[in-house]
Amino acid sequence: MAATGQYPFRGPVTVFQERRLPERATLAGYSAMIDAWRLAVPLPRTLSATGERHRIVEEAGWRIMTPRHAPRPTLEGHLTFALKYEGLDLAVLKRLFLATGPEPIEAIVRNRPTGSYARRIWFLYEWLTGGHLDLPDATAGRYAPVLDPEIQWGVEGRTESRYRVRNNLPGTPAFCPLVFRTQALERFVSLNLAQRAQEIVAHVPRDVLARTAAFLLLEDSRASYTIEGERPPQRRIERWGRAIGEAGRHDLDEEELLRLQEVVIGDARFVMLGFRPEGGFVGEHDRQTRLPLPAHISARPEDLLSLIEGMTSFDHGPAKGLDPVIAAACLAFGFVYIHPFEDGNGRIHRYLIHHVLTQRGFNPPGVVFPVSAAILERIDEYRTVLESYSKRLLPLIEWEPTEKFNVRVLNDTGDFYRFFDATPHAEFLYACVEKTVEHDLPAQTEFLRRYDKFKQDIENFIDMPDGTLDLLFRFLHQNSGRLSGRAREKEFRELTDQESERVERIYQGNFMVEET
Repeated sequence: MAATGQYPFRGPVTVFQERRLPERATLAGYSAMIDAWRLAVPLPRTLSATGERHRIVEEAGWRIMTPRHAPRPTLEGHLTFALKYEGLDLAVLKRLFLATGPEPIEAIVRNRPTGSYARRIWFLYEWLTGGHLDLPDATAGRYAPVLDPEIQWGVEGRTESRYRVRNNLPGTPAFCPLVFRTQALERFVSLNLAQRAQEIVAHVPRDVLARTAAFLLLEDSRASYTIEGERPPQRRIERWGRAIGEAGRHDLDEEELLRLQEVVIGDARFVMLGFRPEGGFVGEHDRQTRLPLPAHISARPEDLLSLIEGMTSFDHGPAKGLDPVIAAACLAFGFVYIHPFEDGNGRIHRYLIHHVLTQRGFNPPGVVFPVSAAILERIDEYRTVLESYSKRLLPLIEWEPTEKFNVRVLNDTGDFYRFFDATPHAEFLYACVEKTVEHDLPAQTEFLRRYDKFKQDIENFIDMPDGTLDLLFRFLHQNSGRLSGRAREKEFRELTDQESERVERIYQGNFMVEET
């Protein structure tokens, strides 16, 4: 098939891989190539086809384009369509190139040696497969970006003279999630939340900011354990909080990930530390047979080292030029899909968010955004985001149960963890960061300001130890600014009725009256 240049592209269809089209249309771009070569890959979140109407229809995960957009029914036609209108799907492209072999790609380049799409296809073939096409270096044609920055988020990149392209991909062939430009992400980026956070803390007294930072750090640590369904002792929460507070100070590499796992686990008597030597999955076991019922299957153990190396290269390399929150989403969610450890993956996944944001100076010095707390408030949405890829990935993984009721992956799945569409993840993370900047950070600093004023007002008319004063505050806070009869009779029986009423007025004046 590759030698003759003839490909079995189908005519109009109404259903593609159990996904119904909004109208009868002809597959185009990635959908056509997946269909023609029967590629076993996670389907792009949005598929393309061309219909008979002269308007573009976007519905149910399909973009039906007009007849004038229809590509020529050739490999070159559909590859060009994909790059022009759909952006890069590196997992599909790699599997396609492995299926076609080098000859059709060489023919495309020889046919259009100065064409920008041909040169981009040439670069992507060699970059993804590691092969070297039998082609002389390009000598003409303007340098073209490999990734269209109008469609997906890229970096400044560097020139590749062999192809006369600018490699603006944010990662390496070992790990390179991509994110589409969406209205939501454009809005988030335009908010300049890093500067907004600096403005919020600029006028906060240093001691208040330090206490705010300590509270937010502890809140994030506690929330991260809660997300995992754990209730560890306070000392473990504080220990992990200290680790989060050091995020960004150490380069990310294998040793650092192993160190973080030890901090997370603490007592490792019943947990195997280090990278998994066996398969892994997230899910349940059948109650009767104990066979695995996976909702997500982790990367194969033989792929872990190359994937971890890819992640660390992503962190150190080109992605430095990527928007910090988008980069954090790619790295952190990539890690949790890979799931390299037997335990501790979820908390380290969220730690990596702090690592990227802090290392790139996104958050004010010494302040950790309580991202885990924001995630906990949106836990259902968080799970939906995780499933946005896991559900598309799971049917493509061939596996069998092991004697230990684990899973053993039978096919090559490494590329599915290297390359995925992290757009939903970036949108979700940006929403969490926006909440921490616009609500959590100012709310906590304002709370401490009011608490300090409350404390001072109380001490102006009565001497009270800090511990007792804090207990007084908690009673008032829990009872809508009133001291209960029990509190007046027991813990604060020494207060007169007039003093109790004055205490209540002080609390209400500081916490229940909005400032004008």
